[in-house]
Amino acid sequence: MKLVVVSAGLSVPSSTRLLGDRLAAAVGRRTPVDIEVVELRDLAVEIAHNFTNGFPGRKLSAAQEAVTGADGLVVVTPVFSASYSGLFKSFFDVLDKDALAGKPVLIAATGGTARHSLVLEHALRPLFAYLRAVVVPTGVYAASEDWGAQGLDGRIERAAGELAGLMTGLTAEREEPGFVPFEQQLAALRPTG
Repeated sequence: MKLVVVSAGLSVPSSTRLLGDRLAAAVGRRTPVDIEVVELRDLAVEIAHNFTNGFPGRKLSAAQEAVTGADGLVVVTPVFSASYSGLFKSFFDVLDKDALAGKPVLIAATGGTARHSLVLEHALRPLFAYLRAVVVPTGVYAASEDWGAQGLDGRIERAAGELAGLMTGLTAEREEPGFVPFEQQLAALRPTG
């Protein structure tokens, strides 16, 4: 199975990338996954060009294909102005509108203070619900004081377990005779014409 981490961290090293790596490793301890990381800071110019000319560059196209072809996603953004970063949102804006339909997604964010932890419920969860992804119940927020403190490891493990369960459950269902993929079930509900 393929797990893709989408990291919108801007600095090097990045606490956002660190959280994404820890979440991916925790998923990997539960089920065998090939992990690919998409660093959005490396795609910023191509994302902007995609908005103005309508065509993805080579690296952006590869990132879009990785996300579309993943069995599960870990998406991590720093908090900017009490929400996800513009770069994070822009990447998901240039994906095909059906790219995440039925895809298991673990949402996570980093910030300087615990006061922004509701970004998971008020910004990220609605975004991925709109994109018709299957968002795991536990999101992970890491404030500066969470690194090395009790509690973060437990949240990471719980969320990773939920994502691994969705990924393996969906994979097992695909192998059963008569299984209809979620995307096809959704398409059957859409009005035609």
